[in-house]
Amino acid sequence: MSLRGLAIAASIGIVAPMANVLLIEDDQRIRAALARVLAERGHDVRSASSGMAGVEAAVTADLDVVVLDLGLPDIDGTEVLRMIRSVSAVPVIVATARADQREIVAVLDHGADDYVMKPFSAEHLEARIRALLRRAGADEGPGVIEVGELTINPAAHEANLGDRPLDLTNKEFELLVYLAERVGKMIGKRELLAEVWRQPYGGADKTVDVHLSWLRKKLGETAAEPRYIHTKRGVGVKLLPPDS
Repeated sequence: MSLRGLAIAASIGIVAPMANVLLIEDDQRIRAALARVLAERGHDVRSASSGMAGVEAAVTADLDVVVLDLGLPDIDGTEVLRMIRSVSAVPVIVATARADQREIVAVLDHGADDYVMKPFSAEHLEARIRALLRRAGADEGPGVIEVGELTINPAAHEANLGDRPLDLTNKEFELLVYLAERVGKMIGKRELLAEVWRQPYGGADKTVDVHLSWLRKKLGETAAEPRYIHTKRGVGVKLLPPDS
């Protein structure tokens, strides 16, 4: 069933059908325990014990979500994420014991959709998978968004300014979509950190500021002379069509 179907089923109280889940985890004990519980919850689970085997499975199988451990025996999980993202938009949850916030932010910037900190329970992971599938299903809903000359297609992961395609990173695109879906509404930086960077318990406002700066540059504007992105110190940021 499609991600939209999963979201609709959940919203009306129907027991959701299984999702196709790939576990990339080198620890056999952890891998087996997670696979068992997820299968018991109705998911179709396959697994890989190394990074390259995980990449091969991710690009050849029909998947709904990938759970990726960063500490793999052959290549680092961040490289696995980069390789998957180069060919697939499948949602990825990173499982990590690394507590460095800068590294977590970097992983999210490289295209991870969520992360869980080790140790975690299989039930906790399954809840995060369900939440991610609901978000992915909701993301299928909106069509093309137009704000002035800015055209955004969330489903195709494309954005254009007039006839010019915008070369955006994953986080720049997610940030732009989040603002465009709420055009004219002032959004606080803490909300952006929670919803775009999945940091509901806080984080550095600098992360938002840096990405806004990069996004502005690609839109051909500056903070001193904004066209689309408007900020108010201490309040937040909003997206508006030019000259509105």
